[in-house]
This record gives sequence, structure tokens and C-alpha cells, in this order.
Amino acid sequence: MAAEILSVSELTLQIKSELEALFPRVKVKGEISNFKRHSSGHIYLTLKDEGAQIPAVIWKNTASFLQAELKDGLEVIAEGRLEIYPPSGRYQLICTSVAEAGQGALQQAFAELLLKLSKAGYFSTERKKPIPAIPEAIGLVTSSTGAVIEDMSNVLSRRFPAARLMLCPVKVQGANAAESVAAALAYFNATKNRRHRPDVIIIARGGGSLEDLQAFNSELVADALYRSSIPVISAIGHETDITIADMVADLRAGTPSIAAELAVPDTAQLLKGIDTLISRQENFVQARLDGAERQIYSICSSYAFNRPPLQMQQFNDRIDSLAELMSRSVGTLFSRTAQHYASVTQQLALLDYRKTLERGYVLVKKEGRFITGSKQVNPSDPVDLLFHDGSLPAVISKDLRP
Repeated sequence: MAAEILSVSELTLQIKSELEALFPRVKVKGEISNFKRHSSGHIYLTLKDEGAQIPAVIWKNTASFLQAELKDGLEVIAEGRLEIYPPSGRYQLICTSVAEAGQGALQQAFAELLLKLSKAGYFSTERKKPIPAIPEAIGLVTSSTGAVIEDMSNVLSRRFPAARLMLCPVKVQGANAAESVAAALAYFNATKNRRHRPDVIIIARGGGSLEDLQAFNSELVADALYRSSIPVISAIGHETDITIADMVADLRAGTPSIAAELAVPDTAQLLKGIDTLISRQENFVQARLDGAERQIYSICSSYAFNRPPLQMQQFNDRIDSLAELMSRSVGTLFSRTAQHYASVTQQLALLDYRKTLERGYVLVKKEGRFITGSKQVNPSDPVDLLFHDGSLPAVISKDLRP
């Protein structure tokens, strides 16, 4: 049977379909050559060994996350998928990660642990504890020698000398380094003595290769950090180095010196802040006093406050006026009464019977009663004759009635 005749494009598409399905994911070890970083950000290179070579591409979004410094002659392990590029009819490797050949296993272990801990919630921001603003004691988990401990001590003593530093020396790389770091974290968390329990812990070491930092990419240290009830600041390696410990810790610092700055406040700034608060409080109190004084002055000057004294003065003036009026009224009334009394007295004097008697008249009394007519007496009745200067007894001698 004659073979089916295919166009170049049809054949290429069939090869592309079969090849890409057959190699959806591959790892290739080789030496970099023809390395070129395009202005677009994509990287083009060739992977080769003594027997063959294969073109490779690292797209811009992948290139930005590469840890290794790629260059010609560097032996690497590239992971990705095969792809056929129809216009040129050649296959190429689309890289999803590239690591130095010696670090491939560590990168793989890092990626697997990262995925495991992420699913378990070790990196969740909700569980991260706040760093105390003014710690009394700081636990240092690092090597007892080297630039790291010296740099941190200098920063801490300069910024906040009041803090007590407690060093728990550990191995920061090599065999048993992870166990040493985990034990130090457990020690600080387990102690019940307040003098030996820090308010915050700093774990730190200087920069290094992925292998040098392996202790801080271990599940043992990650678990110790996750279980720590004391807030932890992690400062592992340089600014560009990111470890599992950095992601699990409550706060990550780019360098050990930065970690020391983040752990404590600046004493000068604290004192300045205290001065500001004191000044603000003094101004507040003075403002309250000034306000109270203005309020008191306003009250004292108000009509309502001064009304009682004014009314009292008005009442006093009215009392004086009434007293004077009463005095004049009483005097007038007394004068009128006196005049009336004098007039009545004069009138009474004119009506006094004694005045009449002085003119020669006599009053007759019988049995103590005045006689006003002759019919009131009979002959032989004894009577009294009342003159103006005395009285005489008498007897009626005869009946004088007609």
C-alpha cells in the first residue's frame, strides 16, 4: 500500500502532537552555550554534552524566579517540556526551572517541602504573631562566632541597650545543624523562668549556597518555628536568599542587621516620642486650664451669675425706699391722728357737763342715776345735787308737777 502523501505542515503537526504528548515533562542535564537574554526578557540558550545539543527557551515570567546565575559553560539541570516550533521545523525545550547541576536534588526537595508545608498552613498570615514593640529580652539563635552575632549585637546595643540579649549558640550549616536550631527554639519556648524566656527570637546566619542554607530549608526547623509560642524573626542569608524558615517565621528580615533593627525600637526615637507625648499632654492640660479659666470668667461676667447681687441691691434700695415711705406715711398718719384727736378733745371739752355746771347749772341724781324730768321724783325723795365744785344731798319737798 502506498504511503499517504502529507504536506510539510501536516507532517510537522503530527510530529509535534506525538512528540509533545510523549515528553510532557523532562529533566535534562547539560552545559549552557549560546546564552542570550533578549530585550523582551526571554532567555534563549543551548544545552549540550559531548554527544548532542538541544535548543532551550526560558520565558520571561519563569526567568524572573531563577535562583541560579546562568552563563555559558555552567552545567545545569533544566526541567520543562518538549515543543516543536513548526516555522523552523525544530524541537526545543521550554524550561520551567533551571538549577545548577549540583543543586538539583536540593531544589527538588525544597519544592516538595514548600508544597507540603503550604498545604498544611505553615505559611498562613493568620497564624503569624505580632512582634512586641518594646521587648525586654531578645533570644538570639545563631553561631557564637562570626560577623552575624557581632553585627546584631552592635545594632541592638546602639538602638536599644536596655534589652537583655540571650544567645543560644547553634550550628548554622553542616551535619546536625537543623537539629541544633530546632533544639534552641524549643529551649527558649520551654523555659518557665521569666529571666530566661525572651519576648522575641531572632534566628540568623550569613549568606551561602543552597547547600549551606539547607538546615533552614528542613522540615525539622520549619516545625519548630511553627510551634513556637514566642514571635520569631528570621534573617537567613542575603536579601535574595529565601528559605523555608523565612516563610514560616512571623517576620522575615533581609539581613541579620535588619532583623536586629526590626526587633527593637530606636531609643532616640522613643525618647523623642516621650518628649512629644509630654509636650502634647502639657499643652492639653494647659488648654483645659485656659478653657476652664475662660469659662469661669464668662460665668462670672454673665447676667445670670450677677443677677442675685444686682437683685439684692435692688431689694435693699427698695427696702430703704419703702422704709422712708413708711416713715413719711406713719408721720403723716400720726400728725393727722393727733390733729383729729386734738379736735375731738376740743369738741369733747365743749360738751363736758362740768363746763355747763360752771355756768350755774345743777345735775340731780337719784339713787345714782341722773334725773332728767320732774316725773322721775316724788315728794320726800332723797336726791343729790351735783354742782361744778361738788355735790349736796337734798329732799324733794313737794310735788312741782302741774
